[in-house]
Amino acid sequence: MSKSLPLEGIRVAEFCHVVMGPTCGLVLADMGAEVIKVEPLDGDHTRKLVASGAGFFPTYNRNKKSFAVDLKSPEGREAVLKLVARSDVVTENFRPGAM
Repeated sequence: MSKSLPLEGIRVAEFCHVVMGPTCGLVLADMGAEVIKVEPLDGDHTRKLVASGAGFFPTYNRNKKSFAVDLKSPEGREAVLKLVARSDVVTENFRPGAM
């Protein structure tokens, strides 16, 4: 008998970076939400950390899906707008007005 998680069936579009934003998505994913992390084409910058930062990306982004996209292109913008329209939640942690 498998128990369902409390957020199963919820889709989250995540536009987050650094520590706190990815931590929010991590908690939602651990609770069963489908979290789709939107990254630049060259990947989240924490993927490239070395030494003591090498484990950051896999630790704070476990249980998530990733979507690399050029947000400045018309096609990328259209793809992201479709993702947002099909999501229940959008998270972001940029400066005011950046989104």
